[in-house]
Amino acid sequence: MALKPVGSAMKKIFGFRSKKGESPRASSGRRRDSAGFGRESSDGVNSRPGYHIRDEDLGKIHKAASVGNVAKVQQILLLGKSGLNDRDKLNRTALHLACANGHPEVVTLLVERKCQLNLCDSENRTALMKAIQCQQEECATILLEHGADPDVTDVGGNTALHYAARGENLSIAAKLLSHNANIEARNKDDLTPLLLAVSENKQQMVEFLVKQEANIHAVDKMKRTALMLAVNYESTNIVRLLLQQGIDVFSQDIYGWTAEEYALVSGFAINRQLISEHKEEKRPQNSNPGFPTKLALMIHGLHRMMKT
Repeated sequence: MALKPVGSAMKKIFGFRSKKGESPRASSGRRRDSAGFGRESSDGVNSRPGYHIRDEDLGKIHKAASVGNVAKVQQILLLGKSGLNDRDKLNRTALHLACANGHPEVVTLLVERKCQLNLCDSENRTALMKAIQCQQEECATILLEHGADPDVTDVGGNTALHYAARGENLSIAAKLLSHNANIEARNKDDLTPLLLAVSENKQQMVEFLVKQEANIHAVDKMKRTALMLAVNYESTNIVRLLLQQGIDVFSQDIYGWTAEEYALVSGFAINRQLISEHKEEKRPQNSNPGFPTKLALMIHGLHRMMKT
């Protein structure tokens, strides 16, 4: 009788289902589909950074600000043709457009004229968020130095620090924290900036936030730890860092999965090995191996059967 392929056998044993009916990979995949993450729409931190500019959407001051024409902006304000905080058809102010397009001279002019700093566009993003999303650090710095609020949230619940984490801009992240940004702010997926950085495999940002004492034990809305998110990538650096920091390797998500089980299903054996070795160091002597270890032994046995 022909043996089933190992993959089929594994599916039968493991089911690629959680203990409550769902695989960790499937649930992990949906993580990026909510609150704007991973979609090429305009409603989240992961969407295209710049604004789509159409003349018919803009007022006179918006057109001038979007191209960095300081003299024209001054003239428009002087003649009273537009107000400092006037919005275009997409609720964007001149400040939004100047920040998104990297025009610090216009930003300085508007700020000195006392424009409102925390107005939001149609996606509830402030000019500070747009500056960070578009990697316009000089514009972001001007806004922070004049009192822009770093903790306003967009439609996905993301703060300016989430945008910095996604863009892996350490300098901007440091400036945000120096202006009292909330390092533990949560978006609609309950992702903190650290969890977001881990989920996007932003190693430098993860290291930075850990050094800034971000909570490594935070979990998202499905109770996934940073370690569970980290093992979805082949790189071991973040996994090693989290283990060194003492993250709980026995923690379970809402489906009962541990980080080691996530690593096993993700297919990156090195991450499962690192976790397993760490667990063995923590395990009392003479205790029995847990489910992942038993499963690994069963899979190993299937491989041996295939070779005979």
